[in-house]
Amino acid sequence: MISDPTYLAAKLVSYRIAEHFKKLVDHRDTDYRHIPDIPVIEILIDTAFWASLRREEGYEPKISVAFVPPDLAVNRLVFRHPQRFTPYNLVKLSPAVVQPGIHLGVWIEDDNFYIWGTTHEVPTHTMVIEVVEAGLLVVKQKHREHARKFVNVAVLKGNQIKVIDDNHWGLTDCPGILSALLGFSHTQNDQPENFLVQLALAIRSHGRGALLVVVPPNSAAWLHSIVKPINYLIEPHEMLSPIGNDGSQIPYTDTLPKIVAAVGGYSAIDGATVITQDHQLLAFGAKIARSPHALPVAQIILTEPVAGSSMQLLDATTIGGTRHLAAAQFVNDQHDSLAMVASQDGTFTVFSWSEKEQMVHGHRIDTLLM
Repeated sequence: MISDPTYLAAKLVSYRIAEHFKKLVDHRDTDYRHIPDIPVIEILIDTAFWASLRREEGYEPKISVAFVPPDLAVNRLVFRHPQRFTPYNLVKLSPAVVQPGIHLGVWIEDDNFYIWGTTHEVPTHTMVIEVVEAGLLVVKQKHREHARKFVNVAVLKGNQIKVIDDNHWGLTDCPGILSALLGFSHTQNDQPENFLVQLALAIRSHGRGALLVVVPPNSAAWLHSIVKPINYLIEPHEMLSPIGNDGSQIPYTDTLPKIVAAVGGYSAIDGATVITQDHQLLAFGAKIARSPHALPVAQIILTEPVAGSSMQLLDATTIGGTRHLAAAQFVNDQHDSLAMVASQDGTFTVFSWSEKEQMVHGHRIDTLLM
């Protein structure tokens, strides 16, 4: 029996989430039973929220819930006796889905919600709700087949609601990592964007704070913005896309986890980690300084792809700590580069040069990385 949600944020955000998923339906001969409506979204969020506040043997539950019928799921495990969709049952089953990529499947029948089992694969446009920690939920969407990371739709933390806004953020003048996180990377070869997304997650995960800069291949211009000597300069350059013993390149998907883990570790060293756009490691622990050929960065524009936010013009000294200022200065010197800063408080900013505004543009994307 469907009951009214008691978590107010579920009621406040359900309409906007429903509108997002409604836009995805293209009316072709496709099964869209799993596209949620407002009452479904309210119940899913409400139940997940109250589950997040419970404990199971002293542990905070980490849960991933996918709204999908069993027959549309792939690599599924179906319970002989479905469980009622309640906070209690979610918490009891949470250890089974603590690993990334596995979800509790939830469906509705005769106005009753039930947990039918677990699944590793869900169809495109499936809504997934992740319980990250107590009171923190992320509503996600599988935006296309074989996507490694789902696209975030909304983030709810207690009474704070952030709905992702992908309509007016200048996607023609933004780094590829942002378009990938918003689900707009549809090229045949989007490996560079996906690689940067995985790197962003890795350098954020160790919690020490990090600065990573991405520079053009076969260019030494970036050295003008680095203090000499560089303690950890890699020579010869270590390829991040390894070559096998027979000289052939090892498949990208096979090497990605090791590559990401390695660079994530280097980024924990104080200073900047430097890689090229074609994934060569150049240095780590490097100190950034203003190039003698450039002026100090004075102002930047800062945006966050969240509904209700606006573009801010800020003094460069007010955007954060020394990592943020160093990143902004590097991009101000090296227009063809990218800088990513992970803060110890969890915020994440990508700095790139905006040809349209002719200044450094900071993109706050921590909401997209959850």
